[in-house]
Amino acid sequence: MVSEGETRKELSRCFEKMKMEGYVISEWKDIPVELLMRILSLVDDDRTVIIASGLCSGWRDAVSLALTRLSLSWCKKNMNSLVLSLAPKFVKLQTLVLRQDKPQLEDNAVEAIANRCHELQDLDLSKSLKLTDRSLYSLARGCTSLTKLNLSGCTSFSDTALNQLQSLNLGWCENISDDGVMSLAYGCPDLRTLDLCGCVLITDESVVALANRCVHLRSLGLYYCRNITDRAMYSLAQSGVKNKHEMWRAVKKGKFDEEGLRSLNISQCTYLTPSAVQAVCDTFPALHTCSGRHSLVMSGCLHLQSVHCACILQSHQTHTAFPHPAH
Repeated sequence: MVSEGETRKELSRCFEKMKMEGYVISEWKDIPVELLMRILSLVDDDRTVIIASGLCSGWRDAVSLALTRLSLSWCKKNMNSLVLSLAPKFVKLQTLVLRQDKPQLEDNAVEAIANRCHELQDLDLSKSLKLTDRSLYSLARGCTSLTKLNLSGCTSFSDTALNQLQSLNLGWCENISDDGVMSLAYGCPDLRTLDLCGCVLITDESVVALANRCVHLRSLGLYYCRNITDRAMYSLAQSGVKNKHEMWRAVKKGKFDEEGLRSLNISQCTYLTPSAVQAVCDTFPALHTCSGRHSLVMSGCLHLQSVHCACILQSHQTHTAFPHPAH
């Protein structure tokens, strides 16, 4: 965050430069767009930027050109109307956060975003309970650069609405089934992050499809997916072995951490056995159970306490190979 003192110094420098260049400022509209853009870049409060965008045509032009990230999560009511009024102004947005405590957004607001914000890459619509497939179809048509979409808690979407993405949060979307996840796996082979926590309908079929088709998958959330069994874990392990040559190629380039599973949440998946989960852990050394590095989360699965990551096993082997002398 830029301090008030730094802001004043920066603005003072801008005004001094303008004086030297012969600018005369008597009204807001006289301020050059370049300076307005600089001022906006120093403002941290999205509400202030929105208010400023209504002062004059110069401010509106500056906001439209400068603003690439916007969060409206502070809006506790009338968010739908606010989005409808702002979408035509903020056409350069790349990141938009519309997370809600109480459902406000409706399909027409998302359609406005899709029709105007064609450079959008990251969109958070979590807890938008009123949205339907109509919203996702409009995003697919209008926001072709979209790579990350958070739909956690959006319970009204169907399988057929899933589109090409690299990162997708479907947490607690209870109507998502194997058909939807399998379609996603086949349609999005470059998928990197997928959160299926609380998707209670999915079974091993979903994980098998992801393991076979999404070889770049780095993070998978399966919390409370209680239909998942050992078959799903072995499919992940086998896919890792099958794609080992790609992982080694990445190692040589110094990019090992970019390939293979780095995060797996199987909390409350109570059908899993230690041998199956250990197979996944052995295949993907970036998965850790050790303190401070819990990238393999198994809370609620008491019978998996014997599963350990590679570094813990190596430490144990070293310790037993060199026992302490007897006192």
